Amino acid sequence: MKHLPIYNKEYNGLLLDFKLYLERTGYNKGSCEALPSCLREFFYRMEGLGIHGLDGIMPGHILEHWEYLRTRPSQRGGSLSESQINHHLYALKTFMNFREALGDLESNPFGALAFPKPEHPPRKVLSTEEIKALYGACETLRDHAMLSLFYGCGLRRSEAEKLDISDIHFKGGLLYVRSGKGGKRRAVPMGVQVAQDLKGYYLHERESYRSGATADSLKAFMLNNHGNRMSGDSFWRRLGYLAEQAGFTDRIGLHCLRHSIATHLLEGGLGIEQVRDFLGHRHLETTQLYAKISKHYLSKQIC
Repeated sequence: MKHLPIYNKEYNGLLLDFKLYLERTGYNKGSCEALPSCLREFFYRMEGLGIHGLDGIMPGHILEHWEYLRTRPSQRGGSLSESQINHHLYALKTFMNFREALGDLESNPFGALAFPKPEHPPRKVLSTEEIKALYGACETLRDHAMLSLFYGCGLRRSEAEKLDISDIHFKGGLLYVRSGKGGKRRAVPMGVQVAQDLKGYYLHERESYRSGATADSLKAFMLNNHGNRMSGDSFWRRLGYLAEQAGFTDRIGLHCLRHSIATHLLEGGLGIEQVRDFLGHRHLETTQLYAKISKHYLSKQIC
């Protein structure tokens, strides 16, 4: 809904300010586009109701917008999923909190509202045998490097997309995440095999993908077949192919590899604080979710 017309100058200014705030705070590129798009749809509907400023937005308007989202068709057909609706609500909440912090709101209309949280399917964790099967299905050095980034280093999708050659220090055995979630930086230690996988791709195969010489392709670590920086979608499609070649019956995502390495590290005896630092979590409570997965995973292995 990023193309919905907004005629109100105040709303247009607020949209621009919100996007700049997200960029400066360290949100990834996708969120910097998607969250203002959700807010734009809300403002579009407020204009239709004759409300032309923040001071006219009440909790009831947000509740009514939530009801609308529950019946609005998706652009891909069907209705919006619970996760998509929650994303719209998250955009509104983040925006209102931002304006409240600036002192623009006497009362935050989102403050007293509570919405049901979407039910998420249990996080899938691959066994060590399944991880070995994925590596066994690799056809190129780039495949090995990809798996070592997402599994061996536990990178998020956006972190792997942004990775530059200068971010990897082979002598020191460290990979630097310059801008993780929330703009957080961290150094990820590379195991011997991970370092070998990344170095092998860099020294013996990466150059073969450089069909162009753009400034970005010169510094990007992972390149696609066209010589451009490899995107998250390209990683996801390639992982799907490797999973199919390895005999997987269910589709897996990139984050599944991150879940798996976290679980395997905990099962291997690494402390939860160390796993938190490895993954780049801001709060220990987030990492503790993996501890719960770890117990469930272990019980399945024993049974």
